[in-house]
Amino acid sequence: MPAPAFLLPSHPLDPRRIDPQFVREARLLRDLGGEHHLVDHDALLAGDARAAVDRVPAGRGPFWYRGWMLPSDRYAAFAAALAERGGHLLTSPPGYASAHELPGWYGVFEGATPQSVWLPLAGAGSGSGDRSGGGDGGGDGAGIAPPGPERLAAAVAGLGGRGPAIVKDYVKSRKDEWGEACFVPELADLPAVARVVARFVELQGAYLAGGVVLRRFEEFTRVVWDAADAPSGGSGRDRDQDSGLPDDGRGGRRRTVESRVWWLDGEPVLVGPHPDLPGCPSAPDLSGVRPPVRTLGCRFVTTDLAERADGSGWRVVEVGDGQVSELPRGIDPSRLLIALLAA
Repeated sequence: MPAPAFLLPSHPLDPRRIDPQFVREARLLRDLGGEHHLVDHDALLAGDARAAVDRVPAGRGPFWYRGWMLPSDRYAAFAAALAERGGHLLTSPPGYASAHELPGWYGVFEGATPQSVWLPLAGAGSGSGDRSGGGDGGGDGAGIAPPGPERLAAAVAGLGGRGPAIVKDYVKSRKDEWGEACFVPELADLPAVARVVARFVELQGAYLAGGVVLRRFEEFTRVVWDAADAPSGGSGRDRDQDSGLPDDGRGGRRRTVESRVWWLDGEPVLVGPHPDLPGCPSAPDLSGVRPPVRTLGCRFVTTDLAERADGSGWRVVEVGDGQVSELPRGIDPSRLLIALLAA
């Protein structure tokens, strides 16, 4: 079987050029002897997968996708359009959905990640998909109503009925609206839970992925991080355990110290900081993470890990499909690309 080629998103204004976010990876691939082709991310989101892949040579493959997040149904259409041209993605559509959406991976990681419950919502889409790492609900967002009082009460009871929690959807949180649409100080205050959930649903709109997730809040090790040091954008997903409250009087924020681990076929290939805190070192303990990663069975995934503030161990904050997970600035991804080329 030939070495995998990579599919990268084209520039939104020029389909013959690479999206600027992925130019560095393309150059590294070329230096390593790898091959890449361009796909139209905007056409994928618009539901025209055949047009999106018309620059991909027929009969070529297998492929790794390295690009912006896609809703799971759009990824499935992407795979089907490539199959019509005689190619295939090394991450299957079911595998992508399992790693990309919390309900797909939570059962495997239960006990190693904060306790969670979720409520599917009618009209919600199947994952995120814009070029800033945001979402595309796959519709216009009209008519998506938050869960009613009885459903919320049952979900709260599923988390034990008390304590702080995070509100998110199957893929993303809104940590920048921390007190408004993300953090619930006390689950027993059901009206407050309803307000935060309703505001979250309202702000997500058409980008709401799958439904609402209530996720128990855990205290992790934090640092004060200057807002000027934060990256300006990328394809990575938001964390759901992060405080957005100013901390140092200079615009700095208390940020959870996280490590992102890149796994290929159940083995860690690359370990680095989370893209939101490039250059912030950490050395996660992977002993409790390797077994569930292997059980999940997805070829190429990432795990974001954080250490409990009391030093009692490392927790899985997020799982993601490796194809759409962002690389932090300042890290050399050559080892990862070499492993993917040899897969």
